[in-house]
Amino acid sequence: MTELATMQRATDELARSFTAFRVENDRRIAEIETKGRADVLTVETVERLNAEVGRLNDTVTAMQTALARPGNGTKTRSAAETAHAAAFAGFLRKGVDGDLATLEKKAMSVASDPDGGYLVAAEMSSRIVARLQETSPMRAIASVISVTADAVEGMLDLGEPAAGWVAEVEARSETASPQVGLWRIPVHELYAEPRVSQKLLDDANFDVEAWLAQKVAEKFARAESAAFVSGSGVGMPRGFATYPTAATGDAGRPWGTLQHVATGVNGEFAASDPADHLIELTYALKAGYRMGATWVMARATAAEVRKLKDETSGQYLWQPGLAAGSPASLLGYPVAEAEDMPALDDGSLSIAFGNFREGYAIADRLGIRLLRDPYTAKPQVKFYTTKRVGGDVLDFDAIKLLKFGA
Repeated sequence: MTELATMQRATDELARSFTAFRVENDRRIAEIETKGRADVLTVETVERLNAEVGRLNDTVTAMQTALARPGNGTKTRSAAETAHAAAFAGFLRKGVDGDLATLEKKAMSVASDPDGGYLVAAEMSSRIVARLQETSPMRAIASVISVTADAVEGMLDLGEPAAGWVAEVEARSETASPQVGLWRIPVHELYAEPRVSQKLLDDANFDVEAWLAQKVAEKFARAESAAFVSGSGVGMPRGFATYPTAATGDAGRPWGTLQHVATGVNGEFAASDPADHLIELTYALKAGYRMGATWVMARATAAEVRKLKDETSGQYLWQPGLAAGSPASLLGYPVAEAEDMPALDDGSLSIAFGNFREGYAIADRLGIRLLRDPYTAKPQVKFYTTKRVGGDVLDFDAIKLLKFGA
């Protein structure tokens, strides 16, 4: 069976499961309205089908990502890159570096750090970066800036210059000047240290580069995803969910504070018209930002959202992504599942909505370095791998949060 046929089969199964889920959830809602509570069996059926929809949605999303991934091996390597790749493979297996430092300078076009280790081969670096983009939800929706310095800086426009209409010969009064500031995102060191036995490294059939790229990317992705949401900004990126929030709109809220919309009920949606606050959150975002907006929430929160209906139309707010290249959507906007978003709790900020490409920036220091350590964990060989990355909010009007409380 081809990949397209497999994905179509999974998509059809998702559509059937979502239809069955809607039928059972409608029954649950009707039982609550008529009897004041839903039958236990109905609730269990709804939760089982809801979990199945979530699983199938993850499967379809993964298949769509795999089909959209560019083909490997299409880029022709230069002679310097080929020589460096061969020397680097020998370094991974045997620890023999030879003239690797000289080859590194010839093959790499980015600045190298003076500390220990070597820049990983270009193809291995590409594998790690590609996997980070696929597995880290924030990397898929935020701006990613590549830098060769220790920080990235830019100008911040905090206001619009005044303008006015004037007749041909009328005197022109002076207009107000825009407020301009400076934003700066430093990069911080992120490390992973997978280990493998020397015996396995000696096995010619063992693809050490593929194994190492996968292990490093998995660990980097988990650490990055958490930092981009809840990082303190001290020795790590600062997460967007760590900033103070206020219920006031963009015009009356100080810069550095995000806007929230409150459900009015601790830890859950309002019992009456629960969708209203999601709609309110949508329109709290300026129209110019809504064009590229995305919902961000944890899987468990998405499961609760799947149960919600528009009281007027009776339509479900969450819809599965059944078309090729289309993710699941909520009120017509794509949904990104980030497990580091807070779970539903008293006063939690569990759902974000915004244009993260405008609102949040990730700064990547070019180059991933690796230090081989065969001594401290014999007979295991440790590969101390580091990259430098930063992240912070750039535009506090571009991201909104739903607060589950008053």
